Amino acid sequence: MNLGPVSGYSNGLLYAGWNQDQGCFSCGMENGFRVYNCDPLKEKERQDFTEGGIGYVEMLFRCNYLAVVGGGKNPRYPPNKVMVWDDLKKKHVIELEFSSDVKAVKLRRDRIVVVLENVIKVYTFTQNPQQLHVFETAPNNQGLCVLCPNSNNSLLAFPARKLGHVQIVDLANTEKPPLDIAGHETALSCIALNLQGTKLATTSEKGTLIRVFDTSSGQQLHELRRGANNAHIYCVNFNHDSSLLCVSSDHGTIHIFAVEDEKKNKQSSLASASFLPKYFSSNWSFCRFQIPSASQCICAFGSDPNSVIVICADGSYYKFLFSLKGDCTRDVYAQFLEMTDDKM
Repeated sequence: MNLGPVSGYSNGLLYAGWNQDQGCFSCGMENGFRVYNCDPLKEKERQDFTEGGIGYVEMLFRCNYLAVVGGGKNPRYPPNKVMVWDDLKKKHVIELEFSSDVKAVKLRRDRIVVVLENVIKVYTFTQNPQQLHVFETAPNNQGLCVLCPNSNNSLLAFPARKLGHVQIVDLANTEKPPLDIAGHETALSCIALNLQGTKLATTSEKGTLIRVFDTSSGQQLHELRRGANNAHIYCVNFNHDSSLLCVSSDHGTIHIFAVEDEKKNKQSSLASASFLPKYFSSNWSFCRFQIPSASQCICAFGSDPNSVIVICADGSYYKFLFSLKGDCTRDVYAQFLEMTDDKM
């Protein structure tokens, strides 16, 4: 969740994002960065800089390395540099410089992936990183890119040069031709891999449909409908066993879909009428809930079964509990930016 220099909340938050298994989230601030445990909510790390902001933070599970990029009104580092921060040494230990601003960074234990406006560069995760691959993309100002964290799967997915398409590359076997998936007819707004790297979820700028694909064959497995009206999708995430999917949008709602057992999703009573448009046979979310502030937010499944964690641009933290029948209750609310190490 990139908020840029003007978030509208004057709380210093520039960025918020999950780690690879969504057990933690990190925040880039106008004066440093913070790391929180998701469930239960707890501030794990706070690094304050007197001289500048961090506009992007990428964790590597829960280890001591983070990739950071300067941002905000007074960036701590130039926005065209990736700094790998060692939290044990409390200093940056790797520096990568580019000719244009960095849009995103993805980490796995053996690779650093840097997303620029029109290219993605892949490096070894070593003291002196070696460039291994360069992939051309569609214009990618949002920095869309997902890297499978699974040690048995090295898939990298990003916007292909053709509008609405996703390219999937196996970094362990780049001789193999990349897989091209025709996701949508309009530009992509979100892409997400499940933890195992076997499924890819995509949304477009239109924001009405979420499509799920098999990453080995490229075959479409599911088409899920968020709504009838256009929306900007902020976040899509699978749960750990890939049976559920959560989606947040600028309509201030979180939708939960069943992916394994689509019968749990809602359908129109006219779904079986073959002469009606496809819209009537759509799979709708079986559960949805409203975020009171309706601010920009990211969502992921919590450590409790049937729970969702929501992190908002206004500093709100929510934990919702839901049932497969569609019932939903708010379990926890907190202001995470106001926490300190000893608050919880």
